[in-house]
Amino acid sequence: MRRDELDEKSAVNGLNPEESEEYRRIIDNIDGFREAFDKDRGEDIAAIRSIMDHYRSDADLFLGGVSMIADDLVRFVKNDLKIFGIGVFAFLIIVLGFIFREPRWVILPMLCCGFSALIMMGLLGLVGWKVTVISSNFISIQLVLTMSLTIHLIVRYRELLSKNPDIDQRTLVHDTVSTMVTPCFYNSLTTIAGFSSLVYADIVPVVSFGWMMSAGVAVSFIVTFIFFPASLMLITKPATAPKPVQFALPLFMGRFTETHPKTILALTTIALIVSAVGVTRLTVENSFINYFKETTEIYQGMTVIDRQLGGTTPLDVIVNLEAPVASRPAHAAASGASAASVAEPPVDNDDLGGVDDFDDFGDFNEFVEEIPSKYWFTPYKMQRVVEIHDYLDELPETGKVLSLGSMMKIAGRLTGGRELDSFDLSLIYNEIPDNYRNLLISPYVSVEHDQVRFSVRVRDSEESLRRNELIHRIGHDLIKKLGYPKENVHLTGMMILYNNMIQSLFDTQIQTLGVVLLVLMAMFYVLFRSLRIALIAIFPNLLSIAVVLSFMGWMRIPLDMMTITIASISVGIAVDDTIHFIYRFKSEITDGRNYIQAMHRSHGSIGFAMFYTSITIIIGFSILTLSNFIPTILFGLLIGLAMLIAIIAALTLLPALIVMIKPFGPEGKPPHEPY
Repeated sequence: MRRDELDEKSAVNGLNPEESEEYRRIIDNIDGFREAFDKDRGEDIAAIRSIMDHYRSDADLFLGGVSMIADDLVRFVKNDLKIFGIGVFAFLIIVLGFIFREPRWVILPMLCCGFSALIMMGLLGLVGWKVTVISSNFISIQLVLTMSLTIHLIVRYRELLSKNPDIDQRTLVHDTVSTMVTPCFYNSLTTIAGFSSLVYADIVPVVSFGWMMSAGVAVSFIVTFIFFPASLMLITKPATAPKPVQFALPLFMGRFTETHPKTILALTTIALIVSAVGVTRLTVENSFINYFKETTEIYQGMTVIDRQLGGTTPLDVIVNLEAPVASRPAHAAASGASAASVAEPPVDNDDLGGVDDFDDFGDFNEFVEEIPSKYWFTPYKMQRVVEIHDYLDELPETGKVLSLGSMMKIAGRLTGGRELDSFDLSLIYNEIPDNYRNLLISPYVSVEHDQVRFSVRVRDSEESLRRNELIHRIGHDLIKKLGYPKENVHLTGMMILYNNMIQSLFDTQIQTLGVVLLVLMAMFYVLFRSLRIALIAIFPNLLSIAVVLSFMGWMRIPLDMMTITIASISVGIAVDDTIHFIYRFKSEITDGRNYIQAMHRSHGSIGFAMFYTSITIIIGFSILTLSNFIPTILFGLLIGLAMLIAIIAALTLLPALIVMIKPFGPEGKPPHEPY
């Protein structure tokens, strides 16, 4: 409570030194309590599993519940951090050794990656950011992004060395850094812009991930452009620059672009049309059971609960039983309510158990205090409760429904189907023991507020389930079909929490995606001083986003708390290829003023570096498939797909547009004014 007060004051007026110290102590105490609680919970769950292991041969045993899921997620995060870090590190060593085949070009980049990750982990500990399921892959992402910067520096260094073998090491390093710092700086800015869009989300783990990766990209850039050239100055210059393993694909794409520019534009148009249709098929869902592999205990336990024990995801429906509108829809009659029960009849003495004189009770005030609890349970209200209960129970997406209606149905069976009157209901309320009353009645009614609660469990594994549609349908039917005022109907619970989180994140990301694209165009304009070039540069990246989102729509991959961030992140990463190609093309076009020749020279130089970095990122992100968390797996695969489309577009569509539009001026002579 005190923490919330200090939070509000800090946001409005700021805290004085004493309050800041108090706030720090409160946070430390909360963190300490949380760590102790998590440790105790982990030990308890481990003990329970140990007991279960003795009986697994005799029965199918499953451990479930929120506590087990939370504990397993912590284990998943720790395991992912270890696997992703080690896996990506080992993969990068193999890739660098295969491409460059020199120890120095393996050791230096890996040291850059290691120092960047180490510094970033230190900053996270210093700031107090917690690693969550969403941010558990930050180490692998930072390693891959750092490696892409070093690969560009290595390729440029070796290119300059091959052109001028007699150049001294100092000049060689200086020329390498000076020619690459500008495009790499803007690459880092665009990547930061992509991750920064996440900070506008209303979900703390997503916001933390955005800040974490934005800081990580900045650290990678600074470390790479300080440590890498400094280390090179301490190493003897190689006598020659042996060519790295060169793949024919970049050169092939250059030739294909020259001979088939119209084919490229036609394929792009078709891809955009198909993508537009696919995007309309996107769904925003949060199927918690599908976040885990089928081999995990979480999935197996949730499946049993969901399919055999009444559902997994809790949904609470709260209804205020004030007299509904005078005219009730036909659904009321269909559910068993008679027309005579439209308006609650006045309560007379008979309804109160035959009481004729208040003086028999001695004190009128004591009697009045009894009425809200003892005589609240009228046939009219119970009919309304049963009516809502039956409606919720009949929905195909719902499993077990618990409410006062459950007790009424049991009582009806015990009385042979006879409807209970006010006397019966008040007698039941009076005679039921307090411990059973707290179990059967108190959780489902607030007499003081005239409210009833319906505890619903939704079948999360139902393939036809559309959570957002179900929530809106329940609210609509209670208002329009059952006749309750809108302000009397409230839906809450875990399902509402997750649905609101996803919907909020979707709205935020759609809005910020447009902002990210505008920011990228502004960066392109500042870098190249040309609006035409800025428009050309953004187009291949739009294609990359459209194809990825379309793929998700066609494959029925829902947007959830991980995949919904892919658009902004992928455009921030994929735009690197665009910047490098245009920057190099701008340099090459000055030699002879021939667009085709400049294109081929660009493909034969920066094209290889782009190809190496893209392959590194694609395969690096594929390491995320080793996670037990399905959204993390999809995140890695879809980022890889975005990078694949981006490199293809950067080596085909982008040069085709440049050759056709000629944004750097006409061929044959230098331009007299900026374009």
